[in-house]
Amino acid sequence: METLVFSLNQKSAHALRLVVGALAFAASGLVQAHGDVTPQSVDVSTLPKLGEKWSQENPYIGNKEALRVGSSAYNQNCARCHGLEAVSGGIAPDLRKLDAECATKTDPKKKQACVIEFNEYYTSVVLKGRVRNGAVYMPPFEGLLQQEAVWAIKTYLESRREKPL
Repeated sequence: METLVFSLNQKSAHALRLVVGALAFAASGLVQAHGDVTPQSVDVSTLPKLGEKWSQENPYIGNKEALRVGSSAYNQNCARCHGLEAVSGGIAPDLRKLDAECATKTDPKKKQACVIEFNEYYTSVVLKGRVRNGAVYMPPFEGLLQQEAVWAIKTYLESRREKPL
């Protein structure tokens, strides 16, 4: 009888170790689920060159290649904080709503001014990052992402908008 109890306990302990190991393995996958934490370079060689001066408006609106590049660049550099497919889990702002208030503007000039203002905000935050009380909330991507990559990501985000312009 003593041997039977011992073998059952060993089997239970082994099963428990397997369950704990499986959970630990699954949890380690969740940590990496949204990508590497090191900023990744973006291949923009297939996109039209934009030059040195930064555009006020997205020059890639309707460009399918920019959408493809932007989707990949977003997943490599943004999704870990802003969520897969730009659906925020609450950690960082939901970028599908970035310029949502522009959609409510009925006057074309006011809508255009609104879009330009949000584009300036977007590029500023992407390039300079965000720091509050000494804590980095978003790393700066200046010097890491070219203008083409920044606008390609914006093209992707525009495709994910909750309220189309």
